[in-house]
Amino acid sequence: MIKVNNKRVVLITGTSKGIGKFLAEHYLSMGDVIYGCSMSESDISNSNYHHYSLDVSDESEVKKLFRQIRTESKRLDILINNAAIASMNHFILTPIDVVKRIFDTNVIGTYLFCREAAKIMKSTAFGRIVNFSTVAVPLNLEGESAYAASKAAVVNLTQILARELAEFGITVNAVGPTPIETDLIAGVPKEKIAELIERQAIKRYGSFEDVRHVVDFFVNPHSGFITGQVIYLGGV
Repeated sequence: MIKVNNKRVVLITGTSKGIGKFLAEHYLSMGDVIYGCSMSESDISNSNYHHYSLDVSDESEVKKLFRQIRTESKRLDILINNAAIASMNHFILTPIDVVKRIFDTNVIGTYLFCREAAKIMKSTAFGRIVNFSTVAVPLNLEGESAYAASKAAVVNLTQILARELAEFGITVNAVGPTPIETDLIAGVPKEKIAELIERQAIKRYGSFEDVRHVVDFFVNPHSGFITGQVIYLGGV
C-alpha cells in the first residue's frame, strides 16, 4: 500500500521518454507520487514512481490502471495526458490505419483517461487535468491533417469537459507546444520545422522547461478559477 500522506498523486501518460518522462521526474523531485504509463517500459527508478505498460486506447487496461490507483492511493489529484503519436504526410498519401492509430492514441486515449480520472477526482471535489494539443492546430499545418485534427478534437474535448466537471472542483486545460526536439518530430524534414518556427513570434524550438512552466501553472492549487483554456507556446 502506498502511503501518500500530503503528497500529491499524479498520473502522467507517455512517461517512457520525452516530455512525459521529464514531467514525471520533475514532479518526483517535488515529492509527489507518480503513476506513469506508456507502451514500453520506463527506466525511471524512484520508490514513488509506479509504471504500467499499456495502450492508452485500451479501455479494459485503462480501467485496470485506475482501479489500482484507487486501491493504492485512494485519490488522484492531477492527470497529465501527454501520450501522443504524430505523422507528417500529405493527406492523400496517408493510410487510414495511420489515421486510426493517431486518433486512438490522441483522442480516445485522452477521453478514456479524463473520464476515469474524473470518477476518482469527484470523490475529493478536487482535480487538475492537463491535456496536450499542438500549435499545428491554430497554424493549420500542411502535411499534418490527421495529427492536427486529432489535437483539435482534444481542444474541443478540453473545453467541454471544463464545463461538465467544474461543479466537481475539477479544472481541465490544455497546453499546445511548439516543436520540441523529441522523437515525435524526429521524422519531420528540418526545412518544415524551420518554416514552422518562422511563423512563431519567438523563433526557436520549444523546451521541456517551457512546457513544464505552463503545466505547473495549470495544476497549481491556486489555479482553481482557470479552466477550459488552451495556451499555445511560442507566440502562435
